[in-house]
Amino acid sequence: MTGSPPTSLLLVIDVLDEDTGLADVEDELGRTFQLPAAWLPGAQDGAAYHAHTTGTTVTFTAAPDGARHLRERSKQTLLDFSDEPDDGERA
Repeated sequence: MTGSPPTSLLLVIDVLDEDTGLADVEDELGRTFQLPAAWLPGAQDGAAYHAHTTGTTVTFTAAPDGARHLRERSKQTLLDFSDEPDDGERA
């Protein structure tokens, strides 16, 4: 991998498990992982956050329009996707 990692990343909570205290989140790069819900202010299903990095510190701030932005981005990705075969695959 080349280049520096992003210093700010958009995250959206997919599922909040109150029993374990973990939030299943998806980032704007399509990756999914778990974070402690206590790290996310006002954590609830569908809430969005910006994760900002400074050195070795990560700060999470609420992103009121973040979930909508991520959904729109996902819709555009689906619209851009084409399942037509490549020229080499045509009969």
